[in-house]
Amino acid sequence: EDSQRKEIYTYTAPWTVFSMAWSSRPDPSSQFRLAIGSYVDRYSNRVQIVKKRNTSAKGGSKSNPEYNTSLYKAAEFDHPYPCTKILWSPDVRHGSRDLVATSGDYLRLWNLTDDGSGEGTLNAKKEAVLNNNKKSEYCAPLTSFDWNETDPNILGTASIDTTCTIWDMTTQTARTRLVAHDREVFDIAFAQGKDVFASVGADGSLRMFDLRQLDHSTIIYESPGLSPLLRLEWNKQDPNYIATFAVDSRRT
Repeated sequence: EDSQRKEIYTYTAPWTVFSMAWSSRPDPSSQFRLAIGSYVDRYSNRVQIVKKRNTSAKGGSKSNPEYNTSLYKAAEFDHPYPCTKILWSPDVRHGSRDLVATSGDYLRLWNLTDDGSGEGTLNAKKEAVLNNNKKSEYCAPLTSFDWNETDPNILGTASIDTTCTIWDMTTQTARTRLVAHDREVFDIAFAQGKDVFASVGADGSLRMFDLRQLDHSTIIYESPGLSPLLRLEWNKQDPNYIATFAVDSRRT
């Protein structure tokens, strides 16, 4: 019966949670980690890394199920404005850096390392702030981004200024910036492979792009009445299928 018992893990953050992402690193110390971002109506927001307690640690036992099913804060750091999205790096090779990316006013990269305390806690160091419009004091907020799983060196961002930007993570520079929609871009996602991605926006269209030929895009769907499309998701098992939904709609 114990082996079939449902395990429910609960963590209560000190603020409203607005974004989250699971770590996909396979090593035992990283298999149960969740990054969560706050929604606080001010400039200063927070990101926390939450982990499951090691039941072999002090206090963990069958006689103490509350301890065994609890989560704890392994790291916390400041973030300007709420994170519109959080993602862990898809590069999970042994020895690769443990990176988290966040979007908001800019795209930021954070490197997580063990703090050496033996308590399972982490240090978070800001690795980069990626801005492709350094000549202007105004920054167009980023609504979303996606990390290419086939080539973790590629990351794409979507912005309210109608553009998508493809970033090179090695050089931390923009490979290309293109006007993707007629109005704000709300989401971007890569298909299988490293070249094809799609985006949706306030103009009600879902558009597909190919990094090998960016001089044009293909509009593959437009919502009834051109209602803004908020999110999209590729089927990674069969890239012929993409899901999306519109604002204030029950339809997918």
